Amino acid sequence: MNHIRNHFDSLRIINYIHNMNNYNSSPEFYYERWITPALREAVHNHPVVVLTGARQVGKSTLLITAEPFRSWRYRTLDDYDVLDQAKREPESLWAGTNQIILDEVQKAPELLQAVKMAVDQKPGKYRFVLSGSANLLLMHRVSESLAGRAVYFVLDPMSMGEIHRLPPPDILPRLLAGHFPEEGALSEEPEDPLHLMMRGFLPPLLTLSKPESWVRWWEGYVATYLERDLRQVSQIDALLDFRRMMELLALRSGQLLNQSEIARDAGLSQPTVHRYLNVLESTYLFERLRPYMRSRTTRILKSPKIFFNDPGLAIFLSGFYTPEDLQKAREYGSFFETFVYHHLRVHARLMNPSARIFFWRTRRGIEVDFIIQHGRRIVAVEVKNTKNPGFHDATGLRSFLDEHGETEAGILVHRGREIIRLSEKIIALPWSLLTG
Repeated sequence: MNHIRNHFDSLRIINYIHNMNNYNSSPEFYYERWITPALREAVHNHPVVVLTGARQVGKSTLLITAEPFRSWRYRTLDDYDVLDQAKREPESLWAGTNQIILDEVQKAPELLQAVKMAVDQKPGKYRFVLSGSANLLLMHRVSESLAGRAVYFVLDPMSMGEIHRLPPPDILPRLLAGHFPEEGALSEEPEDPLHLMMRGFLPPLLTLSKPESWVRWWEGYVATYLERDLRQVSQIDALLDFRRMMELLALRSGQLLNQSEIARDAGLSQPTVHRYLNVLESTYLFERLRPYMRSRTTRILKSPKIFFNDPGLAIFLSGFYTPEDLQKAREYGSFFETFVYHHLRVHARLMNPSARIFFWRTRRGIEVDFIIQHGRRIVAVEVKNTKNPGFHDATGLRSFLDEHGETEAGILVHRGREIIRLSEKIIALPWSLLTG
């Protein structure tokens, strides 16, 4: 019976991929991802390219739709037959071709040794794209096998610019170079971020127009993650405990991590909470943002801030199922910060090399939400849930610039339409200028 079930599951997956290929081939439905040009360049110059990211961010869709990948052989280890082949005779997966995409490779880490041998034995012949929903750099056998042979990319949930089919804006590189936009006002008010945040930025959500549909979709997503993906990457038996911890973390997205408090509220030991945090981070649903430590005189708080990878997921897990509930939530400002962080992270990954993002907070409580560093250049970003930013909103930015005079710019991100110069190095910008 298992053999028959596996056979039909394999056929279902193959048919699904085929249908998705036909569906996404249409310009009407496929959204070009900003990372695609960098992937094209990477496969030209490197034998192995690794593309990872959370489930449903669009990795498979990109790899079966975008050029040049759509002409490559595609095999997914979601197919039980392919998974068995990868474990028994991995080199047969690329027999007769020199360009192959292997999806969900975290399911068979032993496959990577065969990839290493193929690349080493015939230099220049093969081009591999390896994709998966887990951070392969955290899997010892994988990172060891691919050391010196692979380049790594992460695909995030979609940005507003990608959804609107716009090219990536150059505002972050320009700010890092010390170039400020002119003062003025946008021609129209930016879109209300409330519905955007509640829906989220995973591609399947773009076809859904109502909050009830978004909530139902997120419910299925979390159930699939808990019951399927989680068991693949870690031995977690107490799924209810894990779900409870996710909910507690979601309410704190955009805030400092207090691991003791989480452990107490969840009724878990601190080692268990630490292990669960690592699992969430390794599957790209959540990340810890480290503090910027280069202060010369001020004592800096060393605890990380935490962010879910998609504000829609954090909002769902926090129990806000209607726009009315979300509008009244005291966490609304933190969700807006999560929304802005998601877009800053997308832009940071597009830079070569990727820009690094930190936060800054002193023990006296003075803080700046994000510090973006690219080489020797630094930009500080403060997020305010207001449509009318003023001088008083930039207190943290002024403190950071006093401590770090080399900073190119301080940016105050807000929900209004005005571009306002607040000082020589500080400017208030509407969020839509940073998101594309």
